[in-house]
Amino acid sequence: MSLVERVHAVLGQGGLLASQLRHYRERAVQLEMAAEVAGCLTSSAQPLVLEAGTGVGKTFAYLVPALLSGKQIIISTGSKNLQEQLFFKDLPALLGLLGLDIQVALLKGRSNYLCQWRLARQLEAVGTHQEAVLDDLLKLQQFADNTTDGDLGNLSGVSESSPAIGMINSSRDSCGGQKCAFYEQCFTRKARQRALQARLIVVNHHLFFADRLLKDTGFAELLPDADAVVFDEAHLLPDIAVSYFGSQLSMGRIKRLLDEVDKVYQQQLRDTAQLTAMAGRCRERLSDWQNRLLDKGYNDWRDSLADKEMAAASWALVAELLALEKLVQAHLGRSEMLDVLAPSLTEVRAQLEQFFHCDNPEAAYSVEWGERHLQLRIAAMDVAHQCAELFNDNSRWVFTSATLQVQGSLDFFVRGMGLTKARQVVLSSPFDYPNQALLCVPRHLGHVANQTAMVKRLVDICLKAFTAARGRTFVLFTSHRMLQLVAHGLAGRTPYPMLVQGQGSKQQLLSKFRQLGDAVLLGTGSFWEGVDVRGHSLSCVIIDKLPFASPDDPLFRARAGQCQRQGLDPFTQVSLPQAVIALKQGAGRLIRDERDKGVLIICDNRLVNRDYGRAFLGSLPPMARTRDLDRALAFLADIP
Repeated sequence: MSLVERVHAVLGQGGLLASQLRHYRERAVQLEMAAEVAGCLTSSAQPLVLEAGTGVGKTFAYLVPALLSGKQIIISTGSKNLQEQLFFKDLPALLGLLGLDIQVALLKGRSNYLCQWRLARQLEAVGTHQEAVLDDLLKLQQFADNTTDGDLGNLSGVSESSPAIGMINSSRDSCGGQKCAFYEQCFTRKARQRALQARLIVVNHHLFFADRLLKDTGFAELLPDADAVVFDEAHLLPDIAVSYFGSQLSMGRIKRLLDEVDKVYQQQLRDTAQLTAMAGRCRERLSDWQNRLLDKGYNDWRDSLADKEMAAASWALVAELLALEKLVQAHLGRSEMLDVLAPSLTEVRAQLEQFFHCDNPEAAYSVEWGERHLQLRIAAMDVAHQCAELFNDNSRWVFTSATLQVQGSLDFFVRGMGLTKARQVVLSSPFDYPNQALLCVPRHLGHVANQTAMVKRLVDICLKAFTAARGRTFVLFTSHRMLQLVAHGLAGRTPYPMLVQGQGSKQQLLSKFRQLGDAVLLGTGSFWEGVDVRGHSLSCVIIDKLPFASPDDPLFRARAGQCQRQGLDPFTQVSLPQAVIALKQGAGRLIRDERDKGVLIICDNRLVNRDYGRAFLGSLPPMARTRDLDRALAFLADIP
């Protein structure tokens, strides 16, 4: 039988899964998707770009042909959750049902694995650690003695936020490769060796791009040149590609390198006090530069180019790092630790120089303030050419997601990824959206003159929706600022448990939301996608406004400028398609199962009174619509 026929024998009516799984039933769109994937894997040199709406069952639709094909295949996901669901749940279940005995591997990024060499170093310096950190390091030693894979995701008893984790996880900056005393036992090397030998390898998008583009040091090869690559959650690829075809540098990395230089002096080269003195001078220059940057408030580095004080502070930092680099090179061969650090010091100094020169007109240079450290990013405005080269080898390529099209077309994704010769397929969700869901843009929104009025309006709508839905609501925001203002306005005014982003990790909040059954959850970006709450726990999703990118975002500004130079409209070419896909992601949190019912409330009049609102409405699932908030509240109240 052909692969398509074998896939039908598994997924089709009366097939293997129907006979083995009590509640399984054939889905025509799932079969259609599986046939498309099978065709791509066996007979087509064309990449396949396929949108599969929520409920299609796309995971089995690509896993079944992948497993039956006999080929070596990489499955790349956008989130750690999906990566682990595939490896620990879906793959074991399918392998058992199909009666297949093939090797599969889960490969995570380097920082997810324990480094025995770094752990040994930390335990040698026990006198330099605080008691709590030392206690965690001893627990990590016990973990290292008992684990077979060194995956820190399986670690219990040590908080993921413990400083000890950052001291012992595998790091490119501290990897000695084959020269390392722990090379044979190395957990990272073993994980990658398993991946090279496996028939199906599960990775994430970041690791895939790091392997293909950065060519990580320490090991000659990370991933095999597989026969095919399947990208799930492919809507995330354009932004990830922009990151990897550019460059990024965290000030946290520079600080860690300077701390490592201090440790070399303290633990090995006590006769070279100049090492720690120069590292200290670099720290002072870095602190001065960051303080100036904070005072000026630059987030687009091009805005700083005429600032002579900023330029002086920038090049003074580079000069100090260069002096330290030369000193370290003068002592090469005296310390294994220093030998490992030297290339990284050269790399970060070169990255800083590249950023400060700001001489590529086809790139955006941005300063981003993260939760812990400042990041410098150089992002190409257009990565289509680089992607076209990357995806133009002998592998077969499948790109799938529930949110790739804008108004029925995949052109925005296809152009951005350089996939102009791809086969394009859009498969609708099998859910009965007109009866399962109601979209409401409240009529009384009116014009909001200021932020205070906007917050009051949102709070009022939220309180009414919480009451009608008996909790069971997500409120999704486009900014952290608005989230905090609304959370403050709701505090003490609802009888339902209120979970706010920042009170715990994303997974902790979601777990608590499901357990409580009547909670409300307020979140921003990370809660717009990759969140799956089925059943009675979630009946309502409220979105504060259409998710357009900030006009001050350096990458958006650069792309807008490029569009204008080409005689194109930045709004229709860049801003609108991105916002449509983002809104589809947020709306997709509502209906996750054929039995779900719910109301989507979008508190933005532009959806109905601007011409471009049709682009949003034409891309959302075909829910029933109303402007009457009372009708939406009645629909909510009727949901069991």
